[in-house]
Amino acid sequence: MSDTALPSVLFVCVHNAGRSQMAAAFLTHLAGDRVQVRSAGSAPADAVNPSVVAAMAEAGIDVSAEVPKVLTIDAVQASDVVITMGCGDTCPVFPGKRYLDWRLTDPAGQGVEAVRPIRDQIEQRIRGLIDEIAPAGES
Repeated sequence: MSDTALPSVLFVCVHNAGRSQMAAAFLTHLAGDRVQVRSAGSAPADAVNPSVVAAMAEAGIDVSAEVPKVLTIDAVQASDVVITMGCGDTCPVFPGKRYLDWRLTDPAGQGVEAVRPIRDQIEQRIRGLIDEIAPAGES
């Protein structure tokens, strides 16, 4: 990969208020400027889930200012890797993109106690993804 072609990842879930927000925040936090990060939802909520905000704050990451975004074809086309989290058939598929489907419990309506294990699973998967697409030491 050249210096100008950073790997780009798009995280998609239905409401863009929980799983995809946590994944995007972890990737941004852990990979820094080595990866371009996007997140979106097929039916975005009005705000990020408060339990997700609290669980991420416990991990030292502030997502309180994030706003759920609508999934666009442009976002998919601009991404190298598209990671879906339960958006089903509403996720557009384009040839040449890498698609992963992470089956994770939906944190919607859950308290922070229920969100913590989901957060931890996402962090673990993000660490593995970084090792694969943007290992430390590569620029």
